[in-house]
Amino acid sequence: MSNSVLLLDKAKLDGLMAHYAAFKVTRNAPGVVFAAKLPDAAITAYKSGKVLFQGGGAMREAAIWGSVDGQKSPTKPTAKGEILPERFSELSVVGSDETGTGDFFGPVTVAACYVSSEQIELVRELGVKDSKQLNDDYMRQIAPDLQAALIHSVLTLTNDKYNKVQEKGWSQGKIKALLHNQALKHVLRKMKGEKPDYILIDQFAERGIYYNHIKNEQEIVRENVLFSTKAEGLHLAVAAASIIARVAFLEEMDRLSDLAGVQLPKGAGKIVDEAAAKILLKSGEDTLKSMTKWHFANAQKAKKIAALKRKL
Repeated sequence: MSNSVLLLDKAKLDGLMAHYAAFKVTRNAPGVVFAAKLPDAAITAYKSGKVLFQGGGAMREAAIWGSVDGQKSPTKPTAKGEILPERFSELSVVGSDETGTGDFFGPVTVAACYVSSEQIELVRELGVKDSKQLNDDYMRQIAPDLQAALIHSVLTLTNDKYNKVQEKGWSQGKIKALLHNQALKHVLRKMKGEKPDYILIDQFAERGIYYNHIKNEQEIVRENVLFSTKAEGLHLAVAAASIIARVAFLEEMDRLSDLAGVQLPKGAGKIVDEAAAKILLKSGEDTLKSMTKWHFANAQKAKKIAALKRKL
């Protein structure tokens, strides 16, 4: 399906809406101010002034309102992984991503999200781009709209559960693979028989290793699955999943911070060791363990800092 996007000023946008008034259809999606359906083209106008033309007649109709020559595709990030189909970013894709795996405090969260080809411009309108370019506050703002507009699943593995399975010998790779597979299953079920063109997993392990981690699962998602690093820059489905996962992580960090009585720092650096030592001194080891990934080296560092402070 051909796609073209133009940015129109208010006068041109008003002219476009008048021109296609006889073909107007209702489209109750966030940001949409006008939509029309022609026999061979669909036209969707957004508050920002962007207009999306889709279908066999898209280029013809777009040419009425502006130049469609020389439109450049966004530069793709340098990613490692499997070769993706041409024009992959325009296809209907389920994407999955995770966050929290490198943080001492807080959970591991995984999200999967379906973005159809018809929703791509909508997702852009909602503010999605590579989540590495977005800050936490902005992601908190746009995540509710994404969750309302898109079929998705988000899983939060709390620290208690994480520590239990890690003590059984599960690696982070196995934990992530199981969560990704589960989130993907949830999304595919919610799609009720509709099939995406592809599934893209933000790669944290080679294909063989990933499937070895989940080989004992009763239901394993395999059909049309692709793996690539930096996948949030390759399709908006992964970018949206990344944002939803991140906000789920932040919300659990908020809850843990309330329990601790301090704002818990992210990451695994020296500031994390200091915060952990304070919680250890104030509330004890069981409390600290319940809000951290206990096998991280930060646990032992916090114990040493707490021991030194007790001697002072």
